[in-house]
Order: sequence, then C-alpha cells, then structure tokens
Amino acid sequence: MEFTKGHGTGNDFVLLPDPDGQLDLTPELVTALCDRRRGVGADGVLRVVRAAKHPEGAGQAGEAEWFMDYWNSDGSLAEMCGNGARVFVRYLVDTGLATPAGAALPVATRAGVVRALVEGDAVSVEMRRPRLYDGSTATLGGLTLPGTAVDIGNPHLVCVLPAGVELSALDLTTAPGFDPALFPSGVNVEFIVPGDPVDATDGHTLMRVYERGSAETLSCGTGACAVAAVALRDVGRDTGVIAVDVPGGRLTVTVTDDSCWLSGPAVLVATGEINPAALPA
Repeated sequence: MEFTKGHGTGNDFVLLPDPDGQLDLTPELVTALCDRRRGVGADGVLRVVRAAKHPEGAGQAGEAEWFMDYWNSDGSLAEMCGNGARVFVRYLVDTGLATPAGAALPVATRAGVVRALVEGDAVSVEMRRPRLYDGSTATLGGLTLPGTAVDIGNPHLVCVLPAGVELSALDLTTAPGFDPALFPSGVNVEFIVPGDPVDATDGHTLMRVYERGSAETLSCGTGACAVAAVALRDVGRDTGVIAVDVPGGRLTVTVTDDSCWLSGPAVLVATGEINPAALPA
C-alpha cells in the first residue's frame, strides 16, 4: 500500500492514493495507520479518490474531480478538515493529479466543495463563512469556561480564557466536557488568548485545540477559522484578517462577507510503502 506523509502547521496526515476507490478503508485500518508507535503516525488519514468513484463524492463530481475522504485518527469520519484540505491540494499538485490554472482548484468534501490556491509554500483554501449560533461551556480540570458555538461545516466551541488562566498550563490530555444536547456528534474545542498586534491583520490570537476523534493536535484549520470569527466579533467586526498562532506555527484567516480563506504552509515530508499485515490488529 503506497502512502505519503504530510502536514499543515504540524497537523499531520497519512495520504493514501486510491483514484478509483478500490481500497477497503476501514476504521481499524485508519486507527492502525495513525498509531504513532506501531503505524505511520498521524492525526488522520486522507484518502485521495475521484469524486465520481466515492459514494459521498459522486454528487459533487460535476464540480470537482477529487474527493477528500478524511478520517480521524480514532477511525471516525469527519465532515471537514481545513489543514487536511490544504495538504490534500499540495499532494494533488505535487503529484501532477491536478494543475492549477489561475483559478482556484475545487475539492469535494463531506462539507461541500471547497476551493484552493497554491502560492509557493503556502496553500489557501476557501471554506464556508463561519456561523456563530449559540453560547455554551466547556469543562476542563475543574474549570468551567464559557464559549461560542461555531459551525464551519463541522462543530466548534471557542472558549476565550479568562484573566489568570494561562493557555500553556491547560491539561489537554483528556477531553474537555461539553453539552451533548448542543453537540450530539461531539465538538472540537478551541481555547484562545489574545496575542500582540501583527502587521496587516485586524487581530492576533493564540490557540490550542482538542479535536474530536484526534485529541490535542498541533493545529486545526477549521478551528482557526472558528476562532477568527469569534475574534472579529469581539472587536466589533464582521469581516477581516486574523493571525492565529497554533503550537505548530501560524495560520492566517480572512473572513469575507460570504466565505472564509485559511492560509498557511502545507508540506509533504515522505513517501513509501506500508505492509498492512505488519500494522497493529
């Protein structure tokens, strides 16, 4: 089984080329591939399959040739992954499966078709505009933290830390508690504090995230978009540019009237072959 390993600001993925949808990808195989001791190790798996060859992508085949079949490291499916989409596009372009021709490159996902631009080392992906729709709380280590529910094709809860609570001190080795009535399918929880001003932006935010299905990750693209929307709201803006620093680097989010652009580096670091029989059962 061929694979490529890539990451976007430390959010890492195993990419499996399967253009014609012939691979029997199971939750057990995904979990084994993502095992950081006995597998390749990753936050998730990206299967590279033609939209027309995947039942969840066939309806989008008229808009996009390729479908991003994204799985979390625990073997569960996810609707969308912003960093995953950026790494997916890097793979398509670097392997010659797609050639940007000035216009944005469309990619089919479970959250709909997204579009991407490749500019040197950076890949930018256009997603739906984040929708802030409710208030809720997250519980963590004896703290109850108020937050804002945000939909960007997948669910998020963005919690601004109060004074006296340090971002680096949070223990994210266990999942934060949340309201299952509001988030019946689980939720990605972002914890944020303001950062120093950054030129050519409307704000700067530092973020850590606990992703459903993957635990704490070094970066979360859709989470950065959700955070940017909350940060803009808190300064009285509907649109603008926010720099979001995650443990794996910096992402830049541009919220417009009708969409959200996520920009940052996307890197392919290795290619090789996997022996499925040697993976943990």
